[in-house]
Amino acid sequence: MAGRAHYIGPAVLALLAGAAVPVAAPAQPAQQPLAVEFVEVSQQPLVLDLRLVGTIAASDSIDLSFPAGGRITEITVRAGDRVRAGDPLARTDGVQQQQALNQALAAVAAAEAMLQQADQAAIRAAEMLRRGVGTRAESDMAGQALSAAQGQLASARTGADQAQRAVDDTVVHAPRTAMVTARMAEPGQVVGAAQPILTLAALTGFEAVFNVPDAPHLDQALGAPVSLVPLDRPQATLSATVTEIAPLVDPATAAVTVRATIDPTAIGEVLDGGLLGAAVEGVVHLKAGTGIDIPWTALTATGEGPAVWRIDDAGAVHVTPVEIERFTTGGVVLKSGVAPGDIVVGEGSQLMYPGRHVRPGKGR
Repeated sequence: MAGRAHYIGPAVLALLAGAAVPVAAPAQPAQQPLAVEFVEVSQQPLVLDLRLVGTIAASDSIDLSFPAGGRITEITVRAGDRVRAGDPLARTDGVQQQQALNQALAAVAAAEAMLQQADQAAIRAAEMLRRGVGTRAESDMAGQALSAAQGQLASARTGADQAQRAVDDTVVHAPRTAMVTARMAEPGQVVGAAQPILTLAALTGFEAVFNVPDAPHLDQALGAPVSLVPLDRPQATLSATVTEIAPLVDPATAAVTVRATIDPTAIGEVLDGGLLGAAVEGVVHLKAGTGIDIPWTALTATGEGPAVWRIDDAGAVHVTPVEIERFTTGGVVLKSGVAPGDIVVGEGSQLMYPGRHVRPGKGR
């Protein structure tokens, strides 16, 4: 039986022709290298910042008290007042001491009069003996009376000096130019001998005092520079140097006392700014050898851990695993993974993928 002929229309022929001839895809433009920050890896000195919190105190402080007990009648200063050497600061009731001084001065006057009389008697007795109208015994007796009068006068003067010191001890004077940091008594209060009533801070120098937990690297801080920032005045900064580290842990605070002497040129700033006694944050800058320090913007991560984007000679990036030793302010210290001379991507690392080409610049 003869096969049936099928008619193929022009539209079908055109469709088949189109399917048989491949159509070329439009050309894609070449990707331009991305501008990123180039960071050259280098071995450089490292600094470990140890942060402490403490207070500013005077290097020398003085506790003032009365040598003898008594009732306080006046205290002329308060905490924060500046005093000069010799200024009277406090008094006790000195009526009894003044009466004792008056009696001692009267005794001195009487002893002086007796000495004058004994001296005149001794002169007369000696003259009479020279003329032959007196006796040796009378002259010797007059000499003994003179010596006794001299002794009585010396004793009276000693008593007057003691009475004067007792009167002086009823007034506490500032031993040097200083600032009052504490007042522990009030007028009308009865205090004992040597009981502190005022604390003065000498204006010869200041220091920052820290109580910190014991740590192995703390011994390295001796002699290290310290940057001080008052907690309530972050715009004010001071420089200091660690001058003392307590050898033992204080059992009362379970901490080690660290003292840093403030630069002497900042004494006026501490006084005028009212920073004495202020809480401060201290950053101790410890030398930590050398190492590789890169900016934190260069750090990325893979499923296996931290990494960086290393740039090859052709300008293409490759992910490189790294080992972190520690983090610093604004940076990362690497233990391994890259070597000095390598170039890694800094700012712009978040836009990287393997093989991407980059050029020096600032990434966004």
